[in-house]
Amino acid sequence: MSSPLSSLTVSPGRVILAPMEGVLDSLLREILTAVNHYDLCVTEFVRVVDQLLTRKTLYRLCPELLHGGKTTSGTPVRVQLLGQHPQWLAENAVLATELGSPGIDINFGCPARRVNNSCGGAALLKEPESIYRILRTVRDALPAEQLLSAKVRLGWSSPDECHEIIDAVIQGGAGELAIHARTKEDGYKADAIKWEWINTLRPKINIPLIANGEIWNAADAMRCRQITGCNDLMVGRGALQLPNLGAVIAKNATAMMWSEVMGLLLQYADAALQQPRSDYLPSRLKQWLVFLKQQYPEAAELFMSIRTVHDTSAFVEQLNAAKTKRA
Repeated sequence: MSSPLSSLTVSPGRVILAPMEGVLDSLLREILTAVNHYDLCVTEFVRVVDQLLTRKTLYRLCPELLHGGKTTSGTPVRVQLLGQHPQWLAENAVLATELGSPGIDINFGCPARRVNNSCGGAALLKEPESIYRILRTVRDALPAEQLLSAKVRLGWSSPDECHEIIDAVIQGGAGELAIHARTKEDGYKADAIKWEWINTLRPKINIPLIANGEIWNAADAMRCRQITGCNDLMVGRGALQLPNLGAVIAKNATAMMWSEVMGLLLQYADAALQQPRSDYLPSRLKQWLVFLKQQYPEAAELFMSIRTVHDTSAFVEQLNAAKTKRA
């Protein structure tokens, strides 16, 4: 007798690159979309407080707006907003779409304490009525042809909270929903993933549904699709651990070799050096290496050799030396 999973047939769908604040910046989006098949990227959240942001601010956080809202490889990039004031979120959503964002995403899932302490991100999961008001106000302000999407978790402390949250999202007028299958209090604990809850919710959701959380390889993607019943997936940390994860999932590609990954690290360094400020480069690439070493032993070795290097020039020299040594 076949298992419940093996009896399910789920067609391949979209693979979307998740927003990761302080990690997946425009440079990394450019690099990862060039070596993958991603149907969409969502930016790091743009924080909205009590004012209309300047065009310069939006262009800095999403330079793809200057190129039709797409990366060089042609992947659409949707601006994500985070905040608690409906009218200011609506005004900034209109501006972002006027500048070229293909739709707007609203963040109701970020678990960071500094974000939640200012009543943003996952803190709003405790207030479904606020989620409704934000989405309804933004939806009413946007032209009908502009897609409004939302990203949520299953709840703050219990997945039982998800029913009111989902109702608020749908009644608020969102046209697409990504669910990270953990609560805020679950954080990113691997054993706390609750894909089965998405399948439970799916019958009541009449808009495109995207499953997110704990997708590290092609087998995880297949299991997630089978358990959730969702064709569309969103990958985040897995895309940093395995840089061509999108292609592995969508195109059955072979996992990238370490020599190719080194090329991507150097490509990021070269691009960062062209920016007005590049002093963040060592910390950003060390951060990436922390993810990479879960997949590549060579990344752990490289991390140990450069972990105390803070000067940008010396850091790049070490990267080049490491590549030459491996050649």
